[in-house]
Amino acid sequence: MKRLFLTLVIMLTGALCAVANNGGDSELNPGSVIIGHVSDAHSWHICEIEREGKDPLTIGISLPVILINEGHVDVFSSAKFHNEDKVYNGYKLVGGGLEKEEIICVDTEGNPLLNAEGAVVKPVDISITKTSAAIMLATIMLIVIIFVARAGYKKRENQAPKGVQSIVEMLVVFVRDNIARPMIGEKHYEKYLPYLLTLFFFIFFCNVLALIPIFPAGGNITGNIAVTAILALITFFITNISGNKHYWVDIFNTPGVPAWLKIFPLMPVIELVGVFTKPIVLMIRLFANMTAGHIVMLGFIVIVFILSNVFGVAVGGAVSVVSVLFSVFIGLLECLVAYIQAFVFTMLTALYIGMAVAEPHHAEA
Repeated sequence: MKRLFLTLVIMLTGALCAVANNGGDSELNPGSVIIGHVSDAHSWHICEIEREGKDPLTIGISLPVILINEGHVDVFSSAKFHNEDKVYNGYKLVGGGLEKEEIICVDTEGNPLLNAEGAVVKPVDISITKTSAAIMLATIMLIVIIFVARAGYKKRENQAPKGVQSIVEMLVVFVRDNIARPMIGEKHYEKYLPYLLTLFFFIFFCNVLALIPIFPAGGNITGNIAVTAILALITFFITNISGNKHYWVDIFNTPGVPAWLKIFPLMPVIELVGVFTKPIVLMIRLFANMTAGHIVMLGFIVIVFILSNVFGVAVGGAVSVVSVLFSVFIGLLECLVAYIQAFVFTMLTALYIGMAVAEPHHAEA
């Protein structure tokens, strides 16, 4: 527990430094700082180092920019936008902070190009952003962990698990015995267990990495609604493709319901809407819970600098003690939420699949 507490304090100190560097000597914009830390970007900002008489030294990773415009592909580094106007080769990087960061087309003077309807012309952006890079890193690290556990089984055959092997085995057994088997049933659970394990480990690992503000961690993967939408969409397709005839009969001809409700047709519409709202609930729940936790923690950190600017450094320093304590509490809560959200997403996925493949009780009656 002491090690966890010290780790959280170190993490929060790093976060305080990051916010301080972001604010610099200029007036701090709390909303821009907070949203900027949880939103996606075309580069991975790590920190800034103040230099006397010089511009701050920015330390970060420039990511590949891939744009499709008028049938041709442009590929270059996001470092090309690291200039005063943020313009390169007819493109301009706009937004950031409270506004969504995106790339638009501009003329030779840097003015936005407009189409016939008066809208700003934008290329098709398939760049590797911070979230994309974080997903790749998380996937690689997760694969390494699994292979380390696999190697442990080969070296310690018929022996008690040890180290990483014991953690992986504990989680695998938990997903199998407490999620897949009871939710899907003995007959079908093994077929869907690989997907459920992949889902649980990916979400849980990404949630944990998001709590560590030090590269290569720190990417807010599950706090990006596009990521949670894809996970929910995969669940949606697996559920409905796996659905047996009884699953679809229960949707369009629900047993035990008065005939006039079927003819109206009230119940079939409600059941059909439920097919689409289930993945939407999965998507929003994971996104909202992970994003809210990061925003609350950053809010406690930013308030130190707000009070320092308004009332002086002494007041800010005094408030920082309370702010760090509350941030540590939220950090501990976030550690629990990281596991709970992975469990809930996987459990509901297993429940939906189980409902789709199970034989209904009214068939036996």
